[in-house]
Amino acid sequence: MGDSFCEQLTEDSTFLKHDPKLDTEVVDKLILQLNRIYPQILTDKEATKFRNLDVPTSVRLGELLTHLQGKGEEACREFYRALHLHVEEVYYSLPTRLHLRDSLDPLKLPQVIKQRHALNDRGPLFFMGCFTFVVGMAFFYYYSEAKVTGGSRALGMAALGLKRKAQEVLIWYTEESLTKNGNCPKQRDRDSKRKQKC
Repeated sequence: MGDSFCEQLTEDSTFLKHDPKLDTEVVDKLILQLNRIYPQILTDKEATKFRNLDVPTSVRLGELLTHLQGKGEEACREFYRALHLHVEEVYYSLPTRLHLRDSLDPLKLPQVIKQRHALNDRGPLFFMGCFTFVVGMAFFYYYSEAKVTGGSRALGMAALGLKRKAQEVLIWYTEESLTKNGNCPKQRDRDSKRKQKC
């Protein structure tokens, strides 16, 4: 907080004087808190003056705030402490509190650092290119005229740029699909030998 408590109280005074939650009972609690715990801030004589019910509450509160600002930083700080203790919702609604909360809110801070949400330092075009390649391969596999042979070759070629485990899976899948459809050379040799025996 850059401002002193006295400066904050000057800023908050107008709000405090017009807040309906600070009725006679609450203002009396604040005065008694300051008088009993900090008699050096608010003497018995001063407390009696500020508790005079013949004077409207907003006027008494305004005089109290001016008095505390005259007493200095410690008095203003203790007023805020008493306010926080007795009327927390008013305390958190103060203009200086709202300003502080907004300044600490990360959603309202200017974005100084633009973070990259990529797995590495490559840009979004790289990932779009990879995605497009994969979609193209899938399209080619499912809609080519020579569905089995073309798709199997494509899968075999796709395996070239992958890690060992993924490569083995794709090559195994390619061989399996060729074997099932009778396009594998080994399978054709076996079939021709069986026919010759018959």
